[in-house]
Order: sequence, then C-alpha cells, then structure tokens
Amino acid sequence: MNFIKQLSLFVENTPGSISKVSRVLSENNLSISTLSLADTSEFGILRLLIKESDAAAKVLAGAGFVVKTADVLALTVPNRAGGLSEIFDILDRHNLSVEYMYAFTAGKAEKAIIVFRFENPEEALAKISGEAVELISAEELFA
Repeated sequence: MNFIKQLSLFVENTPGSISKVSRVLSENNLSISTLSLADTSEFGILRLLIKESDAAAKVLAGAGFVVKTADVLALTVPNRAGGLSEIFDILDRHNLSVEYMYAFTAGKAEKAIIVFRFENPEEALAKISGEAVELISAEELFA
C-alpha cells in the first residue's frame, strides 16, 4: 500500500492557533515531517504528515482540535524544468482529478516530493502504478 495518512486540522485564524498545535505535538514527542496551511477569512486547514499519525490525531483531538484523516500519495518529481509537467501529463492521460497538492524537498536536491490528494485515491493509485512515476511509501517518507 502506498497511501500515506494525512491529518487535516481546522484551526481558527487567530494568533497562537498554529503554535498550540505545535506545542501539543511537542509535549507528546510527535514530530511533523511536513505541513501545508490553506486559509480562509475565518479558519485555516492545517495539513500534517506525521509518522505516528494515529497517536497525533488522538492527542490533537483531545486538545480540542477537529481532526480529519485522508489518504494521500507522495510522488517524487525531478527537480528540473519540465519535471512537474511530466507528472501532470501522466495524470491528465488518466483523467485524474487533483483536489490539492503540496511539495517539499526532504534534503534531496535532485528530486522534490509532491503530496497529492486525489478525488479518488484508490483509482489514482491503480492508474499510476504502471507508469514511470516513483511513489514514496510511508516507510520511505518517514525514514
């Protein structure tokens, strides 16, 4: 299975909201591998990849946060002009709809890692599994 469990938290758009998330995780010895924040005028959606996602979801919910989980896929993308276009050519060929995505390098200068949330994760995995893409497993991501 190549899915990675992502946590999404609804946080108020007020000073200190994100630091409270960080503090709760820190106090429970849970480390964030990567994150993304999207905001609206009233609240933000903080998306987190954490190795111990079940434990993190439990302590965050216990601290009063609304926590949702989602299956996401992480793919490597060549860190060069056209690298992302090659990935989207594959996704377009399979008519796959991307709900959102975010990227990070994880110390790999030649490749970036892009986290994709697809409208239908199972269908996306089935369609791209035979393609020339490098899927990153949770074990590899958190190693």
